[in-house]
Amino acid sequence: MSWIDIGPIDDIPLRGARKVKTALGCVAVFRTDKDEVFATSDRCPHKGGPLSEGIVHGQSVTCPLHNWVFDLNTGQARAEDGQIATFLARVEAGRVLIDGTRLIAQSAA
Repeated sequence: MSWIDIGPIDDIPLRGARKVKTALGCVAVFRTDKDEVFATSDRCPHKGGPLSEGIVHGQSVTCPLHNWVFDLNTGQARAEDGQIATFLARVEAGRVLIDGTRLIAQSAA
């Protein structure tokens, strides 16, 4: 795996997110109220809503435009037919790391 350090966990509010710009588009990095971190594509497949501006509840995020709810573990929409890309994320020594392997692999295609 190719881990990318995106900054301190404290830069992401509890039950909130931050947007990370990559060569392939934006990635949303979420922090739950239990300090779990998740990374997904930032764009809702329904109407392109910015998921980093959505509401984080448990291990889910609700799109701010049309209330689609996505599981942050799988990227699957709960009640709709849609899915977002997910990326491995972890916290190490207070820093948030995301696995850039898929980002790198996608850019090579």
